[in-house]
Amino acid sequence: MIRSKITAIAVIASAALVLAACSSADSETSPETSPETTSETTAAEATAAESTPSEESEVAVVATTSILGDVAGQIIECAGGTVTVLMPIGTDPHDFSASSEQVASMINADLVISNGLGLEAGLTDSMANAASDGANIFEVGPLIDPIEFGAGGHSEEGHSDEEGHSDEEGHSDEEGHSDEEGHSDEEGHSDEEGHDHGSLDPHFWFDMTRMAVAAQLIGAELTEVTGNQEYTTCADTTAESIRGAEGEVRALLEAVPADQRILVTDHEALGYLADTYGYEIAGTVIPAGTTLAEPSSADLANLVKVINAEGVNVIFANAAQPRALTDAVAAETGRDIAVVPLYVESLGAPDSPAATYIDMMRTNAQLISEGLQG
Repeated sequence: MIRSKITAIAVIASAALVLAACSSADSETSPETSPETTSETTAAEATAAESTPSEESEVAVVATTSILGDVAGQIIECAGGTVTVLMPIGTDPHDFSASSEQVASMINADLVISNGLGLEAGLTDSMANAASDGANIFEVGPLIDPIEFGAGGHSEEGHSDEEGHSDEEGHSDEEGHSDEEGHSDEEGHSDEEGHDHGSLDPHFWFDMTRMAVAAQLIGAELTEVTGNQEYTTCADTTAESIRGAEGEVRALLEAVPADQRILVTDHEALGYLADTYGYEIAGTVIPAGTTLAEPSSADLANLVKVINAEGVNVIFANAAQPRALTDAVAAETGRDIAVVPLYVESLGAPDSPAATYIDMMRTNAQLISEGLQG
């Protein structure tokens, strides 16, 4: 926390002056220790103590997921402060629960950055308790024009750049992403206005344009909290890097012929990717947007039929989740179906090809492109 220490320093400085005056009355003053020299030195030391950066606590940020933590970390690395990520690498965000120490870190942080669209289901109570104790929780997801579950990649509508993903629609500063729209308590933060979070897809990072906007929203919020414009400037730089990398991801995904852009995944997590790059989601092993759901035998049987009917040759799994169910579906088709793990809801380890958000998106695009083209 940023705390002023001016009052304490002033008291110390005053006490030092009094002691100096008393000392001068009791002893002979030498040129090196004259009252004037002592007063000037003490005042200079007090001024230096007021302006020493080490005397002030760093801006402390907590992010719930490794993906949000990486983007926030880029901003913090540029503008100053520390970032703590609650969920370890490879953690399923749907059922992660916080320790008492982690709850305390949220309460003590200057800002807690969360997805806010129900992704962190296991953190719901902990975050509510932290908020009631004064934690400053910033939910990013509701502010980036989220899509409904099932809206991405399940029909021919909404795949093109013209529908929902252009700069003119959904991502412009004028519509839902400016400081005026989406930061106020009236717009974007209340439960009364906007969407029912339970029906919205929280996996917005698979649209890098939205993630760039998220970076700018985080920077603007840090500026609001600290009064330091540098966080906004650094967030703009981070967003620019994300948008630049999006071009590489787009080239990889659009290299797949249109009639081969059919996805089967372990759960409903690639809706934004499908919506942005013109892919179709033919089915999911777990027919829900959370890994906590359980498919029925009928669900799995229907998926096998879809895979065979569509001529699908690859199922994309979650690298952080067990593959037993996905492997069983692949085997049930009676065909040679590849199972390709993607980095879905967590970054990879530091020595992996998905150690950062941009690397994760580039790696996933490469895996999808290669997997579908055989």
